[in-house]
Amino acid sequence: MVLEEEAVTVKRTAEKNITRIDGDRRELVADQVVIEAPLTIYLNGSELVTLLCTPEKIDYLALGFLRSEGFITAMDEIQSLRPRPEEGLVEVELKDQKGLEEKLFGKRTITSGCGKGTVFYNVLDSLRSAPLTGTLKISAARIWELNGELQKIALLFKTTGGVHSAALVDSEKLLYFHEDIGRHNAVDKIIGECLLNSTTTGDKALFTSGRLSSEILLKAAKLKIQLIVSRAAPTSLSVELAEALNITLVGFVRGRRMNIYSHPWRVF
Repeated sequence: MVLEEEAVTVKRTAEKNITRIDGDRRELVADQVVIEAPLTIYLNGSELVTLLCTPEKIDYLALGFLRSEGFITAMDEIQSLRPRPEEGLVEVELKDQKGLEEKLFGKRTITSGCGKGTVFYNVLDSLRSAPLTGTLKISAARIWELNGELQKIALLFKTTGGVHSAALVDSEKLLYFHEDIGRHNAVDKIIGECLLNSTTTGDKALFTSGRLSSEILLKAAKLKIQLIVSRAAPTSLSVELAEALNITLVGFVRGRRMNIYSHPWRVF
């Protein structure tokens, strides 16, 4: 497989002059805003999708998106991967180019996402998926501790206030962490890094800062992740899917509180 890495260091923030009002005080100051840029993924020479993202680790993002949407399941299906950060694109060639039209036909769904608005999964297919069988457990104290660690390392959020974060963790440590303007993109970057590093995910947990929608849950389910944690809220469909797929869904993790929406036995 031909695998090219990002050779360019991409800026994540831009300085803008703003007017800040604080009570009776009004002043012109310089402020940092997060950079938002389009990224187009080309699959087998054809344009597949354009995502709006934080333009770093675009190789992870492209791989994670393709895995999440069912175009690939493993790295050995890829012939070549060429990120072109200066041009805002990633070129991916699959070894087996048959059946791509079938994967695309009738699978596009408008999402509730930020940073992108289209995915290719079929919700009804997901509802018929087999439940996960793992027996992962984690303490409430460990969830609070990990959530605190994530907030400390979310430097781009601290600088701009304009991104989401996602992390893959095991029972001992944080493994991967990414920030992006889109909560889907942050999760896809985690998935892409797992693919590149051949990281097993069935015994891991996914932490995210964003809303727990059905798309986020299904991304995790495809990787056999049994526990999903967020400081934000879930949706009704994500709770129903979590119940059906034997996934523990935890929301509103703030301070020493949390809400467990499905399969609470995994949290002790």
